[in-house]
Amino acid sequence: MTESLIVGIVIFTLATFLGFELIQRVPPTLHTPLMSGSNAISGITVVGALIVAGGGFGWISTVVGFLAIVFAMVNVVGGYAVTDRMLEMFRKDRERT
Repeated sequence: MTESLIVGIVIFTLATFLGFELIQRVPPTLHTPLMSGSNAISGITVVGALIVAGGGFGWISTVVGFLAIVFAMVNVVGGYAVTDRMLEMFRKDRERT
């Protein structure tokens, strides 16, 4: 039990540092396509969180699943809003109406 918890914490920490470094090195021209990809991944997270929250595994998994749903949905909605604003900059003036 303790060993698997330590392994999980190490993997989470490494993934956090790796994700931060990758995001720092993304050029602005690739931001919009990468946002679309991350929105797709967050959509998968929402589905997984729904399964965990409604799976009847106990009250802790229900609470954690609900929080995962909330955070993933905030990420999806915010990502689409940012992508839409960025794409709006490339539309011609007559198409904006």
